[in-house]
Amino acid sequence: MRTRLAPRAVKIFQRRLLDWFGANRRELPWRAGRDPSSGRAHRDAYSIWVAEIMLQQTRIAAVMPYYERFLERFPTVESLARAPQEDVLKLWSGLGYYSRARNLQRAAREIVAQHGGEFPRALDAALALPGIGAYTAAAVLSIAYDAPLAVLDGNVARVFARLDAIRGDLRSPRRWRELSGSAQRFLAPHLPAHGAPGDWNQALMELGETICTPQIPRCSACPISRWCLARARGLTGEIPAPRKKRAPVRLRIAAVILRDPRGRTLLVQDPGAHDGVLFSRMWQFPAVEVARHAQIELAAHVEKILELDAASLELEALPSVRHGVTFRNVTLLPFLARVARLPKRPRTRVLALDRLRDLPVSSATHKIAAALGRRESLKQRIRAT
Repeated sequence: MRTRLAPRAVKIFQRRLLDWFGANRRELPWRAGRDPSSGRAHRDAYSIWVAEIMLQQTRIAAVMPYYERFLERFPTVESLARAPQEDVLKLWSGLGYYSRARNLQRAAREIVAQHGGEFPRALDAALALPGIGAYTAAAVLSIAYDAPLAVLDGNVARVFARLDAIRGDLRSPRRWRELSGSAQRFLAPHLPAHGAPGDWNQALMELGETICTPQIPRCSACPISRWCLARARGLTGEIPAPRKKRAPVRLRIAAVILRDPRGRTLLVQDPGAHDGVLFSRMWQFPAVEVARHAQIELAAHVEKILELDAASLELEALPSVRHGVTFRNVTLLPFLARVARLPKRPRTRVLALDRLRDLPVSSATHKIAAALGRRESLKQRIRAT
């Protein structure tokens, strides 16, 4: 926000927003509590950092159960650093964007090795950690350590853009730099140093997420609406300008559930063009992107990677599944193949189908397994009638 307000008005503006936040803040497990004896904030940089990484491109409601389970299993940065990566990914399974989990653990190991187990307080040191960008560094350092660093994410940028009636693409590099500079100038000269930078940043994020929303903002409930030029000019529906969406890409992925007489199946780590996006380099059913003849192309793929005789492989089609990953519209084409013996190959795992959650797998893999469950439930209902 440009500092178009007089200093006295700026202080009133800030106090109105901070008072609103104090009365309306959501009680989230990673937010600082208050010690009743001292009044000081409890701010654990590790838990704040984990939350900020999980919240990247993910809604709070989706993050909450993952966050609680993750902190229960890895309560300290040391416990995260020494854990097997497979355990970390297993707890992240279903949350998506799995590079976040890998970078989180890489950063934890650097924090233990180079910073004595404490999230670094210096901005340059924080930015040097894997998976830490400008927003995450500012959020953790301001909330945990009172560092006078302004955050700028989509919610905060939208608030500032509406306050000053800024048109155009807010994500353009030039506009984003301007908003970042304005946010920092607005923060630094006016806020006290006893924790307010973190409170201020959280207040702006909370306002953007709950009141100054992308569609149908609740201006009548906004504590700072009297200073909003977009509202005064009737532009809240036009600011910010809609982001240009990348044209959707349609993919068809065929996957096979191999099943032996004991009800066990085979998972692989199968690099491929689809693997890094859809299965995130985790355990998966053998799968391949197909063009026209799904069964033929899948059988050839299985023959290649598992050395099974494609001619003898009977693929039973299961219900197809829709799956979305960013701009990709994926149709999953699951098949069941009954085999006398599961092949033994490098980078494979054999396990019972009902033990799928024992390994780190993506939500796409869970959907493929669920297709088999639906087919078997249908057969049971038919037999019952």
